[in-house]
Amino acid sequence: MGEVLATVGLGEAWLKQPLTLSDLSQTMTNMTGGRDSDVVSFFHNPPQGARDREIDMTELMDTSDLTSKAAWQATLAELIAVMLFVFVGAGAIVGIGMVGADGGAGLIIAALAHGLAFAVLVAAIGGISGGHINPAVTVAAVVTGKMSLVKGVMYVVAQLVGALVGAALLLSVIPTASQGTLGAHALSIDAAPGLIVEMVLTFMLVFVIFATAMDPKGPGHLAPFAIGLTVMVDSFVGVPLTGASMNPARSFGPALATGEWADHWVYWVGPIMGAVLAAVIYEVIYIRGHVEEEA
Repeated sequence: MGEVLATVGLGEAWLKQPLTLSDLSQTMTNMTGGRDSDVVSFFHNPPQGARDREIDMTELMDTSDLTSKAAWQATLAELIAVMLFVFVGAGAIVGIGMVGADGGAGLIIAALAHGLAFAVLVAAIGGISGGHINPAVTVAAVVTGKMSLVKGVMYVVAQLVGALVGAALLLSVIPTASQGTLGAHALSIDAAPGLIVEMVLTFMLVFVIFATAMDPKGPGHLAPFAIGLTVMVDSFVGVPLTGASMNPARSFGPALATGEWADHWVYWVGPIMGAVLAAVIYEVIYIRGHVEEEA
């Protein structure tokens, strides 16, 4: 571990003491071989007011959320929202098969069900938990410092439990003959292009989330509508190709309930990679860029 840390310019003491922006500047320079980038530039020339601010790395491991009533209320909200999203989203896919709505009609139903469900649930719990309803969004929030790692883990565990409960509830009410794969996602293309599809779709979703819900200057009042509309639009493209997951929890619940694990890794790796990439780009260029312009 010490050798790895030394490679990027950090000693083992980094876990025990706060880092300054100067420390991070040197680290980013070491990691990029001295090549300039927007990220490195931010640390070399931080906006006024952030220049002398210390970044306490212990904040990432803050455990106070484990004893916080508000944090547990938010975590429960995430569990409930994902449970409902999986029940409605996967239920719509099962319903398409039950009523025989194939082709274009089925695609429209799937897109509307997922987009509208996500929009109303974001509106419902946005003020409680931030309305992530998606482990990929939570990972992106942790990576960009919007929440602690501990709270992020609380969210993701709750989201996965909610997904399983939603899938189990759906399984219990759908006639056996109509259950099929319970709306589990499956690739219609090879894994590599499927991975790219999930990355791009989730990139678009998380970029919109950061622009509307996480950017202090964004149109927060439009966030639920914009986010739900993005899920719907993404679904029109992605459903015929990958099922348009964009959400590891949405894929996990039905897969665990039915044992349909084919290419399941795509629905974790693709959304998380797309989410983190979108979040970092938006954070560095637009959110921190706003701070620099105001300095």
